[in-house]
Amino acid sequence: MSRYPEMFARLAVRGQGAFVPFVMVGDPTPALSETVIEALVDGGADALELGLPFSDPVADGPTIQRAHIRALEAGADFAACLGVISRVRERHAELPIGMLVYGNVPFAVGVGEFYCRCADAGVDSVLLPDVPVRESPAFSSAARAAGIDAVYIAPPSSTARTLDAVAASSRGYVYAVSRAGVTGIEQASSTVGLAESVARLRAAAAAPVMLGFGISRPEQVAAAIAAGADGAICGSATVAIVEGHAPALARLAARTGEDSAAWDAERRSLTAGLREFVAAMKAATLR
Repeated sequence: MSRYPEMFARLAVRGQGAFVPFVMVGDPTPALSETVIEALVDGGADALELGLPFSDPVADGPTIQRAHIRALEAGADFAACLGVISRVRERHAELPIGMLVYGNVPFAVGVGEFYCRCADAGVDSVLLPDVPVRESPAFSSAARAAGIDAVYIAPPSSTARTLDAVAASSRGYVYAVSRAGVTGIEQASSTVGLAESVARLRAAAAAPVMLGFGISRPEQVAAAIAAGADGAICGSATVAIVEGHAPALARLAARTGEDSAAWDAERRSLTAGLREFVAAMKAATLR
């Protein structure tokens, strides 16, 4: 049973939208990514969107591309990532956990097996950023059989026909893209036309609508909520915090080991920065 309906219902009673941070599983290492994820939860994340590293992330900008590379170089393959997610699930039984993964990965694993393994790890939803809704039936069928919510992207300036198809196919939530292009904070998000898109999606009985791409500041979260979105997803700004500490953590681990005071101080600085960032973004979701 998906955990998203209960989360959105709980937030509606509180007069809040959802704030969902994204990070790459395995970045900067599988073990440290668990620490990163725990800091997001401690900061007040309503749900998680966790990336699965891939060699050709065509929908991502430079910041998240580098996270894919760091995770892959650290040995974060599919099995290792599911191990991280399983342990997070054990600690947070009610927290919705979404996975973002490129379509080649399910193909390589086997579509049915992929979704079953995700379900076994405690994943609630899978978003395929490079699979348009018109090519989604096989993925949706396998997801449904495994008890996973299939999530699809509602592109900016979509036709009514595309929005209706996304609404009909998405479960858990709909990912509404705030602007054309790839992920990243280099281009600001936009809520132009969002109210109309949300209205169309809801008219077609869609799941709640989350706005993503270019969300990096509290005022952008507030603007998304004001435009009618049920919440906001932030990726590149969160990943940038991890990236800012990754070189020092790697350098200190090589020089002094991960049990040294210097390494632990750097780790604590990373987690403090993540908690503060998430708390500020979450505070902006009040309606």
